[in-house]
Amino acid sequence: MVKVEMYSTPVCPYCIRAKALLKKKGVPFEEINVMINPTKRQEMMKRANGHTVPQIFINGKGIGGCDEMFELDFDGDLDEMLGIA
Repeated sequence: MVKVEMYSTPVCPYCIRAKALLKKKGVPFEEINVMINPTKRQEMMKRANGHTVPQIFINGKGIGGCDEMFELDFDGDLDEMLGIA
């Protein structure tokens, strides 16, 4: 089974949009709230080499944020990465 992790905040519109896409596809994901946990924000910045949310990882590989995930979906690559193709 694929493992999806998303570093996010509850008020970020890009995070909300990315979560909605994963839910629409029926893909479970681990949401890591960096707003309430500064340690997780530091972890995200180290893993993703970035400080904006969301930062999304599929099976440990960073794919970027919301725009990058939607681009993968548009190109037809996201479903394959998520194992639902």
